[in-house]
Amino acid sequence: MARSTPATAKPSTPAPVTGVGHPGRARIPARTLRTDRYWVQPAITFGVLLAFIIYATIRAFWNGAYYSAPYISPFYSPCLSTNCVPGSGETHPVGDWWTLSPALLILIFPLGFRMTCYYYRKAYFRSFWLSPPACAVAEPHGAYSGETRFPLILNNIHRYFFYAGLVFNVILTWDAILAFRDADGEWGHMGLGTLVLLTNATLLWLYSMSCHSCRHVIGGRLKHFSTHPLRYKSWTFVSKLNTRHMQFAWTSLVGVALTDAYVALLASGAFDDPKFF
Repeated sequence: MARSTPATAKPSTPAPVTGVGHPGRARIPARTLRTDRYWVQPAITFGVLLAFIIYATIRAFWNGAYYSAPYISPFYSPCLSTNCVPGSGETHPVGDWWTLSPALLILIFPLGFRMTCYYYRKAYFRSFWLSPPACAVAEPHGAYSGETRFPLILNNIHRYFFYAGLVFNVILTWDAILAFRDADGEWGHMGLGTLVLLTNATLLWLYSMSCHSCRHVIGGRLKHFSTHPLRYKSWTFVSKLNTRHMQFAWTSLVGVALTDAYVALLASGAFDDPKFF
């Protein structure tokens, strides 16, 4: 009779350790061996994003100087409550129970889109959290849990914010079309503000269409491009835009702030909108 061989107990696998303390990493006492000014880019990113956050927060709570017929600030469009400036919105589904700034009702969606954006994650991870500040530079954190805990787990709903962003792009495009009216609502007129709103809408569309989620929605799940020629052409076009996603992310961010500032100056009476016809 053959003797049975007792099963050998498998050693327990230790929990993986990530970050600079990983046992597989080389023990280098210096934080980095780079001699270039690697800190310049994250410092600039930090300054620009911080400036935008401060500006957008002030304007969101301002609750004023956001409409100068026929122009409305992208921070306040669509104006959904009854406390909106007359003429800035035709429908008010929120009603009169909302007494705070109307911008607070809508900014969560474009803000959520940008905060969960793949590029912006890299930008604020490196500039605000130094995680890591640059390639080949050790971060100050001893461990990294990934995007599995609150609040970073919310980054996984980026695609839903992408869909919401498309809705706002349509609304802001309509605002740009309405900008071809004069202050009395007559069509066939164009001012500098019209170009400002058109440029803003265009940059937002380029930012959205170059998004990684947009590329995946169009062709990410296809197994055979040959059976979907139209989607393949669309995927190819979006893929080309995707290579410039970083540039569109920055230009659209600056563009939406400048558009709001332009409308605010008009609404406050700082100057009159130059008319072309």
